[in-house]
Amino acid sequence: MKAADCRAGAGGGGLEPAEDRPGWDEYFLRLAELAATRSTCLRRQVGALLVADRRVLATGYNGPPRNLPHCREAGCLRETLSVPSGQRHEICRAIHAEQNAILQAAQHGVPIRQATLYCTHQPCAICAKLILNLDVPRLVLRGAYPDELALSLLREGGFTREEAGAFIVWTRA
Repeated sequence: MKAADCRAGAGGGGLEPAEDRPGWDEYFLRLAELAATRSTCLRRQVGALLVADRRVLATGYNGPPRNLPHCREAGCLRETLSVPSGQRHEICRAIHAEQNAILQAAQHGVPIRQATLYCTHQPCAICAKLILNLDVPRLVLRGAYPDELALSLLREGGFTREEAGAFIVWTRA
């Protein structure tokens, strides 16, 4: 990305050179990281945002369904069974951050067509399948996650991966 693009706010990038402030992608990833601080997961705190036209449409973080005990209170079955990261998501009591952002938008009637998904971590295979069924053309992620099936599904679904400084960008052709 050219420096002029950063200053104009086109795309995202890291810090905008002329103004010493974060580019849009960095800004929204920082908001996702803030959302992740609400997580009560004992293994990994994840935050997600759905954004369109530089407006946050919905946020989510990983945690149990409404009115159920948090993982800190109820414990973590995956931890107890020593399940490796990226496996056996079905026994986790939490709803993933990406799922919660999608559910929040649906519950409040917020259209998310053509929204960009910002997330602190690469989606798991379950979340990747949801994303593939949405009209989401772009994912911006801070970090990886050990789920090869998710990567394979995203590629098969038409997404291409690019390293963009401090984050990973997946774009659907």
